Formats: sequence, C-alpha cells, structure tokens
Amino acid sequence: MKEQLDNIQKQALAEIQNASDIKSVDDLKIRLLGKKGELTAILKQMGKLSAEERPVIGQLANEVRQVIETDIARRREQLKNLDTERRLKKEVIDVTLPGKRMEQGGRHPLNIVLDELKEIFKGMGYSIVDGPEVEETKYVFDMLNTDEGHPARDMQDTFYITDKILLRTQTSSVQIRTMLKTAPPIAVISPGKVYRNDSVDATHSPIFHQCEGLVVDKGITFGDLKGTIETFAKRLYGSDVKIRFRPHHFPYTEPSAEADFSCFKCGGKGCSLCKGEGWIELLGCGIVHPQVLLNCGIDPEVYSGFAFGVGLERLAMMRYAIDDMRLLYENDLRFLKQF
Repeated sequence: MKEQLDNIQKQALAEIQNASDIKSVDDLKIRLLGKKGELTAILKQMGKLSAEERPVIGQLANEVRQVIETDIARRREQLKNLDTERRLKKEVIDVTLPGKRMEQGGRHPLNIVLDELKEIFKGMGYSIVDGPEVEETKYVFDMLNTDEGHPARDMQDTFYITDKILLRTQTSSVQIRTMLKTAPPIAVISPGKVYRNDSVDATHSPIFHQCEGLVVDKGITFGDLKGTIETFAKRLYGSDVKIRFRPHHFPYTEPSAEADFSCFKCGGKGCSLCKGEGWIELLGCGIVHPQVLLNCGIDPEVYSGFAFGVGLERLAMMRYAIDDMRLLYENDLRFLKQF
C-alpha cells in the first residue's frame, strides 16, 4: 500500500505540472482527492491492515494528500497568473488614443411642441386620451354627422382598408369613443397620428399628427371655445400672437369656425408663406353639433360642448419659423440639432 501511495503522488505531481488550464487542475483534484478519488479508494482498504501498519500508512496517506493539495493550489495560482498576463497582453488599451464621443440624443421638435401642448391643457384641467389609428368608419364619419356623400369619404381623400375600416383621417374618432363611455362633464385632448391621401409638399403630408380637444358640460358657449384657443395660443407663442375666427362649415360642429394666427414669418405684414394675407390658417373649431351629442347618448337639451382640431406640424412650424413641413420628417441631424 505504501508503494501505491508513492505511485499516486508521483503520477499526480506530473499530471498537475502538465495541466494546461484551471479546469484541468480542478478535474485532477476531484479525480485524486474526491469522495471517489484514487487516494480515497486506497484509504478504504486500511481495514485490511494490521494494528501496527495502520498509523504508519495513515500518516503517509495524509502526507501524500497534503503534498497533492499544495501542488494543486500552486499550479492553480500559476495558471491564474498566466491567464491574467495573456489577457493583459491581448486587451491592451492605448490610453493616448482619443476617446469615442457618446452622442446625446434630443427631443424632436414635434415632441417638444406636443409636450408643451399637453402641459398647457393639463393645466386647464384636461385629460389626455388615445384611440386606434386603424378605425371603423362609424367612429370617423357616421357618428360625426358626416354622410356618405361627403368629399372626405372619397377614396381620393382617405386610405381605406375595407369599406368599413380605414386609417383615421382625424382624432375626432377618439372624441366619439370618449363620449360613448364617459358621462359629462368631459374635457379631453386626443393627440395622435392621422392619415390622408395628400401629396407631399411644403405644407402637406399623407401622414401627420393632430391634436383635437373636446369639452362637454352644461352651459358651454362659443365664448368658452374662443377663450380656450386664445389661452393656449398665447401660452405657446407669447402674448403678441393675434388670432381671428372666420365662419366655416364642419358637419360635426354648428356654428363652426377656422382660427387663423398672425403669420410667424412676416408678423402679419404679408409674405410668400402666408400668400400676402398676413394670416395662417391653424385650426378648425366649433360648438359640438346636437346630433353628434345624441349619437353618443348625451342630451343636447342639457349639455353643450365645443371641439377643435389642430395639426401638430403646423404648430411646430409656426413656433420655430419652419417654412417646409418636409424638414420635420427627413431626419437631417443638421436640422434637428437646432432644437
């Protein structure tokens, strides 16, 4: 048994020295010293020895174990240091090289204006509501008093998926959904993407953003609407902005109006952007038509309301004196970094 222990020690020391990585050393430790290891197997045979031999062999076995454990620890540390050296040589960092600049992003001008718009209306007690962009015609047209023959329902003006499903042309559909599930008083704005079959030019795009507002309560008048529009305009553009209301027709409001803001480029003097008029048409508005209230289960004899809709792109263009809407979509960093 002494000879066996000597052989195990010699063979173990040779294998430990030849181990090429830490995993090999750990595997050797289990094979030699583990519960089913070679040294343990020999110690289990000590019961066959005489009483005189047992302490001698026991002491020798412990010495062999200690030698192997010490050599394993030495080789493990050696391999760890070698691995560290290899990594340091491989992962050399030249501290004299210039650092990589981490570009910091910024908010898009449309998001800047939208966030300000939200804060303005939340400050006036409005809630923000959302709805589907792929919508049913009953929410976009039918319940908004827009009959089958209306030009807005033509294929040339609207993206239809089926006869009854389309990409919404306005976020008024969200107002209908809100009135169907919420009892007055109601005060909401509904920002979001809308789609119309328009050619791309300086002031039009087939995809753009709209923000519509709706208030329904007892005793709401056109004066409330006018005061609301003036408040948000002056908060957004400053007290110098001028507003005028022109009579108009929308099937879902009566009376209806277009609100014009003084031209941001010429200050109202007249230029190519405002076509010499000094005014830019910015939004449509009016008192909610009684039939629209009835369609949503609201009694027009008790409640009245006003609604308005504004293009977010036009608000941003006026805010930052941008004269071409296409700049907002082209992702040109030279343009976007200005904001």
